[in-house]
Amino acid sequence: MILIFVQNTTPPVALLQSVAILSVQLEKEWGILCLTENADLVSVYENQYGEFLKTNGFPEVSIFVRQAHCGQLAEFCEQLEASFLFFQLHDASHRYLRRALNFCRDLRIPYLFFKNSFSVLNLEKVVVPIGFLEEEIEKAQFASAFGRFSNAEIILLPANDYGSKAATTTDKMKTILDKFQLPYTVEKAQADSFKIDREAIEKAVEMGAGLVIISASRDYGLDDILFGPKELHLIRKSPVPLLLVNPRSDLYALCD
Repeated sequence: MILIFVQNTTPPVALLQSVAILSVQLEKEWGILCLTENADLVSVYENQYGEFLKTNGFPEVSIFVRQAHCGQLAEFCEQLEASFLFFQLHDASHRYLRRALNFCRDLRIPYLFFKNSFSVLNLEKVVVPIGFLEEEIEKAQFASAFGRFSNAEIILLPANDYGSKAATTTDKMKTILDKFQLPYTVEKAQADSFKIDREAIEKAVEMGAGLVIISASRDYGLDDILFGPKELHLIRKSPVPLLLVNPRSDLYALCD
């Protein structure tokens, strides 16, 4: 299932249309998840979202309103067997986005912050920046899914590092994409691994790509705690949607 997570707000129609289209391409059901700590509001929100969906031509959508704290987001995604999460970002302030990222830290599925200003998701081209970390390879499975089911052209953007780790991961990604005979191009970035995500966003704007797949931070260091992790700043400034993939601590050791 593909879930849209909303926090007691009305989702933009472009978000609903994006998820509806993607659900058809991936052959999955989709629905809306809302968490509220006030038990009296559960039925209110169920009726509110039900009427809104019908009014906008989406009558067959599942609605899940639960009495819970937003910190339980990952738990409910697992209960509902969600494979993809769209997080409605109705407030792009530093404080709100920081809380939203904390809610998503334990997710084992990819998640996309969808701003109210975004148009319908365009998956004709998807940019995949590739840094030196081992878990970058995890992006390949999602890039290949967009290539297979959404006919997306994949643009691999390996970082311009001194070492060979980004290049090695790029070769592994190419092997996966070649397996499904998917169209892709490889363009070596000018930036190194520490700035590759920012260049990927610029590249996406330049070539009209509709999505960039990035890795979330492994752990939060002191700078991340004080000023926010790199993905916070990227999401706030990016004019294109970013798909985040959390590092899997059960698959990789936190060392290089």
